[in-house]
Amino acid sequence: MWFTALLVLALTLLAIIYRKLQKNSKYWKCISEIPGPKGKPVIGNFLDTFATPEQLFNKRRQWAKEFYPIYKTRVFSFVFVGIMTPEDMEKVINSKANNVKGVMYHLFTDWLGDGLLVSHSEKWKSRRRLLTPAFHFTILQEFLNIFNIEAENLVKEIEKSCKEPYIDVVKPITEFTLCSIVETSMGIKMNEQKSAESYKQALIDLNTIFIHRLARPWLLIKPVYKFSQVYKEEQNLVNVMHTFSNNVIEERKKTFDVNDNTYSIKKRQAMLDLLLAAQRSGIDIDDDGIREEVDTFLFGGHDTTAMCICYTLMALANEPHIQEEIVKEIHEILGDSGNPPTYSELQQMSYMERCIKESLRLYPSIPMVSRIAGEDIKTHSGYTIPKGANVCMFIYDMHRSPDLWPNPLKFDPDRFLPENIRGRHPYAFIPFSAGSRNCIGQKYGFLEVKTALCSILRKFRLEPVDTPESVKYSVWF
Repeated sequence: MWFTALLVLALTLLAIIYRKLQKNSKYWKCISEIPGPKGKPVIGNFLDTFATPEQLFNKRRQWAKEFYPIYKTRVFSFVFVGIMTPEDMEKVINSKANNVKGVMYHLFTDWLGDGLLVSHSEKWKSRRRLLTPAFHFTILQEFLNIFNIEAENLVKEIEKSCKEPYIDVVKPITEFTLCSIVETSMGIKMNEQKSAESYKQALIDLNTIFIHRLARPWLLIKPVYKFSQVYKEEQNLVNVMHTFSNNVIEERKKTFDVNDNTYSIKKRQAMLDLLLAAQRSGIDIDDDGIREEVDTFLFGGHDTTAMCICYTLMALANEPHIQEEIVKEIHEILGDSGNPPTYSELQQMSYMERCIKESLRLYPSIPMVSRIAGEDIKTHSGYTIPKGANVCMFIYDMHRSPDLWPNPLKFDPDRFLPENIRGRHPYAFIPFSAGSRNCIGQKYGFLEVKTALCSILRKFRLEPVDTPESVKYSVWF
């Protein structure tokens, strides 16, 4: 308790000094003009952070409506500017000056290092160029076999609970996406690894720590955070994750043949093999760099896809007529053979794709992205976001804006018919972010989600347990 009191006092004194030095600067003049919830002198909105993740979520949504289309919050000298319009998001995302990720991404650096998610400038460009071929459609077609096998395992796991009053699908679906991504990116079967269970649990526990820190802004300050018990817990979990990744990489090195190509005769390789081949060819990437990118892909690709599948299942359970339309489409394309879908057949499932997009609109797996303003940004509403500010792009709120989406809470896949997309701002729907730093694995994710939905809906009829109104959100943004 005494440590917290001293910490707050120290931060308060530093903030007073900093504000006095900066009070006449252009930066603070611009910030002061941007609306936002009223804060206290010096500490700003610090007291608002003393809330559960669910309460913090609801506060954010309240502020987004009250101050739309832009608002700021301040905790001591940390300033966050939230934007919610496609015009402003396009300005931020499309400028090369705003290529550096926001301060919140620093949470992941102990685990992910300087991988594709958090790196910038030349390192980011070279890694992006290196990894892009791993998501070529010829590779995705080969991945489909893995998706189909894991989707069959998923269905079998769900069947075990069919006699229960209801089925909690989050755990088996997360297992499905994790096993799929480990095998497609590393070439190993997750459940054959001795440390698989400890790795899975470490993923869950690490996510809890991230939420814990983001609800306590003083823990974003690394020197302060290192004195906390939570930091020690995080380091133990990171060690578990790194040990798993390093062991897999070392095992693959023993059997890797740069002239062998498991996935395609056109010499395209999956992620880990691509990285190992690059290393052997003399490209500047060491073992730590390989681990960074593997860990980044695992982090970015398993939980986001799992949540998309879960939310889509919930939406379809609550919209039986839409569920029937998807099932009808599946049967029309696949017939009654019982064979797993091919890549071409999944591409034909346009109604299912529209349903996935509508689910991502209402429940985006990436609800917020953040950048450091590398230049002054003149917003659509006339405010200036000064260089150096943390810009938070609230995708969740934009996707539910009545200005962009009539009757925004209604689940309506027809919003994504070609005639309804025409004329809509291209940045009004960005579930995978946008611009040069968009999600490299979005086509991978769509294919995986389609495969899972196809397998589940061929086997089961969905009935609602949760409803959109009953869902309680517990997130950090």
